[in-house]
Amino acid sequence: MIERYRSDRAGLDHVWGIQGVSETEERQQTFRAGWRQRLEEVDFDALDAAGRVDWILFHQQLEFEAAELHRARERIAAMAGLLPFDAALAGLDQALRRMQFVDGQAAAGQLDALARQARDAKEAVAARLKHADSETPVPRTLAWRAVRRIGELRRYLADWRGFYEGYDPLFTWWARQPADALDAALHDYATFLREEVAGVEPGEDDPVIGDPIGEAALLAALRREFIAYTPQELITIAEREFAWCEAERRRAATEMGFDGDWQRALEHVKSLHVAPGEQPALIYRLANEAIGFLESRDLLTIPPLAKESWRMDMMTPARQRVNPYFTGGETISVSFPTDTMSHADKLMSLRGNNVHFCRATVHHELIPGHHLQMFMAARYQPHRLLFETPFLLEGWCLYWEMRLWDLGFAHGPEDRTGMLFWRTHRCARIIFSLKFHLEQMTAQEAIDFLVERVGHERNNATAEVRRSVGSEYSPLYQAAYMLGGLQLRALQRELVEQGPMTEREFHDAVLRENTIPVELIRARLKGETLTRDFTADWRFYPGIEPATEDTATAEAAPE
Repeated sequence: MIERYRSDRAGLDHVWGIQGVSETEERQQTFRAGWRQRLEEVDFDALDAAGRVDWILFHQQLEFEAAELHRARERIAAMAGLLPFDAALAGLDQALRRMQFVDGQAAAGQLDALARQARDAKEAVAARLKHADSETPVPRTLAWRAVRRIGELRRYLADWRGFYEGYDPLFTWWARQPADALDAALHDYATFLREEVAGVEPGEDDPVIGDPIGEAALLAALRREFIAYTPQELITIAEREFAWCEAERRRAATEMGFDGDWQRALEHVKSLHVAPGEQPALIYRLANEAIGFLESRDLLTIPPLAKESWRMDMMTPARQRVNPYFTGGETISVSFPTDTMSHADKLMSLRGNNVHFCRATVHHELIPGHHLQMFMAARYQPHRLLFETPFLLEGWCLYWEMRLWDLGFAHGPEDRTGMLFWRTHRCARIIFSLKFHLEQMTAQEAIDFLVERVGHERNNATAEVRRSVGSEYSPLYQAAYMLGGLQLRALQRELVEQGPMTEREFHDAVLRENTIPVELIRARLKGETLTRDFTADWRFYPGIEPATEDTATAEAAPE
């Protein structure tokens, strides 16, 4: 059923994929309602343990997708005052996908009316700006959302007119000029919103503004991930872990002769980078070192083909604006300065990709991290890729950063400083990403936090926040690294340190469950009997009591 659903959903999205059109939402919701009915007809009690996990995940997935469709409609509706032409313009491409063809003369009239709407909308906002007393009458985040939405609408327009122009002579004769005028009006309006409302200087790179989703949407996302904590409780967990990291950083700094000054120690470590051209050889050596460490301690099974089937490439300067460090999987993309970068950018990239930072994270990207994880996910219960969650996808890799720390992977205080830089960063990600979406911290404050409290280069901090508050990743993605790692660490203590499993048995079993929420992996490995109404209740972090209106969460140091 799950595999069929994935295929059916892809087929549906191929036609009904234009957001902002009421018919699209209705068709999408009807589709999911039909699948919910089919799922309800399954005899849950007759399923084996793995089947019950799949039923629960599938049910939660359908509910979450339906809620996300509704939330997307509300976010577009919130821009109605700025973009009164949205539904009509988006509807052009949706109608074409439904094989509803247009008459050239009628289309020209519709395009001309839409262009007038775009120009009128710009004038209306300009008038509001002119008569504003002390505050901008349009919130900056809403204006930036509108800028990005206009970009989507212009792409819809381009796809729609590209179907007819040059092929349908009457459409081309009638509609080319009105279509050009509409596109120009949209571009002019987006530029106005970008510069006059969002406050971006002409020619300046896209700002790091973001679009907070609010507490209600965060809570819905946490339910989907089977996380039994509120956003504020998760921030408290991160602050405790952050305090532990700061104490360890001071200890490592003292060992290096910096009298507890972790910032001076970090500056020293950042200077320990290889020369230009030598980074790939370093990455290859560090990858093999991690594999040897794991195998010598019998920590997990590494298939021979997994060790053989990864590659390396070099990251472009453009990608480094969003990912200032390397990314991984079956191909690890190495971030390092190129000859086209400015002198200052070269130095920042060198410092941010030093030897000890790399040694702390190459294993995160390759083995036992993403490469091994994806290798196994393609071979064990691959239907569960529908439920992919960053709390396992990234949490698994972060868990290994913590596990290797416990096992003495670091060679000395420089290595520990490198490992602690990333561990502190993972704590910071929880704090700033959740506070951003709760509207307790701005994107600029998040950048400053990473520079001042974690030790990032400013360009790298900007890139980190840009990808955290943008639309490329889900709102919980950045928080999931450390939180998922803490879940797996707690589960390892239950099943290995206090239970019957060996390290190898535990790690292999987790990988074979694929990338699903950790609480369901826990239930599966502990042999718990699952019911249809299963909900998250695992309080995996000690000392955090459920929040109430009258009591504050007690402070405690992490274990």
